[in-house]
Amino acid sequence: MKGSIVVTGGGTGGHLKVADSFIDSLYKRGINVIFIGSSNGQDKTWFTNDKRLQEAYFLDTKGVVNKNIFGKIKSLFNIILKIKQCLNIYSKYNVKAVICVGGYSAASGTFASILSFSTSLYIHEQNSRMGRLNKISSIFAKEIFSSYDLKSLVKDYPVSKLFFDNARIRNEIKTIIFLGGSQGAVSINDFALELALILNNLNINIIHQTGALDFKRVKKEYDKLNIKVDVFAFSNEIYKKMSEADFAISRSGASTLWELCANALPTLFIPYPYASSDHQYYNAKFLQDKDLCYLVRNKVLNKQILLDILKKDNNKISKALFSCINSNGVDSIIDILIKNHK
Repeated sequence: MKGSIVVTGGGTGGHLKVADSFIDSLYKRGINVIFIGSSNGQDKTWFTNDKRLQEAYFLDTKGVVNKNIFGKIKSLFNIILKIKQCLNIYSKYNVKAVICVGGYSAASGTFASILSFSTSLYIHEQNSRMGRLNKISSIFAKEIFSSYDLKSLVKDYPVSKLFFDNARIRNEIKTIIFLGGSQGAVSINDFALELALILNNLNINIIHQTGALDFKRVKKEYDKLNIKVDVFAFSNEIYKKMSEADFAISRSGASTLWELCANALPTLFIPYPYASSDHQYYNAKFLQDKDLCYLVRNKVLNKQILLDILKKDNNKISKALFSCINSNGVDSIIDILIKNHK
């Protein structure tokens, strides 16, 4: 394929995981790939000095959501200025396609692709409820890929092969993993601490990702309880932690949700209650409607709900999860891009 492909978007771990999957697939095929993200958020941590990239640009852009009117105007004006910079990048590297993975980091690169006559826009929508940027730009996209959209040519979510490689059918629950997402979740951390002695008495081990901000507090509480727990703030090998577990309690951000599916790990999802358009709830409900998970709102969460779930046939769910997602989602999307730009 002549020319380069841009992957744009990020800000949070969920968006960046998808961006990383696309970058890896493109790199392995010998295609020049450029990343355009933001200098604010986690983008630089992920892709600074990444040898797979032809180039990486981190623009000084910020989100528009949750700002007052003056903040929104300032952010929008800044995005407009960065669109010109992106157009120059597209011209310099002969960019043929832009893959938007969402998040405020993607705004300038996405709108630049719409204004460029020689660049096609492709959108990967992670959630069951389309984000504002993707909703606005979707009418200009050549293709939209989504695990929730019946019209999508590829429905399999871009999940690292490591989660599939470490998958197994769960027959009984000996270990539970608590996952609050990349930022952690205080309510899930408190729920784990509330259950700790009960699970210990049931001879059920605990693996617990706390998030960086709450790690010290949670670790101290476990020490007080004198319970041996695999507690950590963050792990680059979360696929191994999932593989060790027989059941998960987790937020339902898209990347984590589909990673748990790929690992065939039965899960109780507790959606983040303030997610945009309540998308975490609807992400999990998509699975619940297929009897592939458990789902409970944060405000009604209590320990009896979990104790009742532990008595159910979770082996049936694990078996069903094993075949609900294929491992070639990202490659199938890249196949379509290459076919369209031969």
